[in-house]
Amino acid sequence: MHRFAVLLVLAAGVFETRFASAHHSFAAVFDGEQALTLTGEVVGIEWTNPHFHFSIDVKDEAGSVTRWRFEGYPPNMLVRQGWRRDVTLTPGATVTVEGWAAREEPNLGAAHWVTFADGRKLAAGPPAGTGGR
Repeated sequence: MHRFAVLLVLAAGVFETRFASAHHSFAAVFDGEQALTLTGEVVGIEWTNPHFHFSIDVKDEAGSVTRWRFEGYPPNMLVRQGWRRDVTLTPGATVTVEGWAAREEPNLGAAHWVTFADGRKLAAGPPAGTGGR
């Protein structure tokens, strides 16, 4: 029995390490001093843990399109903010995203607020530097 308990603890440690390494701190990836506000068309949505991700296509004045990918709260926290899967954010919708740019990866941002065409504004992620609290 003792051997089984030791193996179980070791296996749990391996899995926990795998999941912990997949997560990161806000400051390691995003720049809380580099605020951005972008408006675009939703082209992708991923309700995944540990973070919700979505993509928007943003047109500049010349008509060129740049795809931006955003990260936000985990899905369970989004639901507490009023989000509903497959209802709140849908492909083709126009949204304005307020958040922060990534330090190194181009066209990646941390979403803080999403404003919808009907004027609704929902929290999508934590304020800069709070680590998700």
